[in-house]
Amino acid sequence: MKGTVLDGYTVTLKDLDWGPVKDLCDLEVYDRTSPDKVIERIGDSEAVFINKIKMTDEIYDACPGLKFVGELATGYDNANVASAKAHGVAVCNVPAYATEPVAQHTMALILEITNNVGYYTREIHDGAWVRSEDFTFIDRPLMRLNGMSLGIVGYGAIGHRVAELAKAFGMKVNVYSQDKEAAMKSDIVTLHCPAVPENKGFVNREFFRDMKDGAILINTARGALVNEKDLREALDSGKLAAAAVDVVNGEPQSEDSPLIGAKNLYITPHLAWSDKEARMQIINTAADNLRSFLEGGDLNRIV
Repeated sequence: MKGTVLDGYTVTLKDLDWGPVKDLCDLEVYDRTSPDKVIERIGDSEAVFINKIKMTDEIYDACPGLKFVGELATGYDNANVASAKAHGVAVCNVPAYATEPVAQHTMALILEITNNVGYYTREIHDGAWVRSEDFTFIDRPLMRLNGMSLGIVGYGAIGHRVAELAKAFGMKVNVYSQDKEAAMKSDIVTLHCPAVPENKGFVNREFFRDMKDGAILINTARGALVNEKDLREALDSGKLAAAAVDVVNGEPQSEDSPLIGAKNLYITPHLAWSDKEARMQIINTAADNLRSFLEGGDLNRIV
């Protein structure tokens, strides 16, 4: 079997390889593929592995030898499952690989806001502690998590893990699906739900209005959940004390993003999922999915 990885760089980076998949097929690997090169690079491959590549009807029509699409992620909307099914192509995904790293990153963002590690590091390298008249240098007081409340919107595997970690810090956890009012009035609200058509942009001006004054928003889920102009307004007005996000609308971020320069916004470039263990799990599961398909199984099969 001939296989092709169309956009594999973010999975392997410089410290992993596709060995488990190569054991199953004659594999061609591309770090990145522009839309106009997808059909050419798939060619006569029977298996293709994608991360952010969008599989269109045209691609399926032009690649009749294709039998298997392996998503290198949990979400699979870009695989165009309706068209895949119509063309008799199996689609498999990689579920639950990012629970631990995303939950950890969620807590890291919360701790960055409450403990100001990055801020103090920059200030001290700039000489602030050297110039201090006291043994310590404090111009941003820390906040204690013990006793604070955390509202969790989306209570799947990641939401559950975040709840466990928050409780270890002594936080009170309020689950949105169980008590919306308590979750919305929490000191910190964190998003862990998928971006489906019915909730895209639901974190908007009305959502912020219902939050506690001076609360904190965390988003390590999907950028499409948040109306970014309304988030900017809530931050700049002081309705929110701070926000921290790992995802934005349209990635990589655009130059005209309303979040650039927003007051008290902490941001990382969609990397919460990406520790080495999670990336290795993606490769191993992608290989397991293909092996199962070749043996007539349906491991992690969507269609």
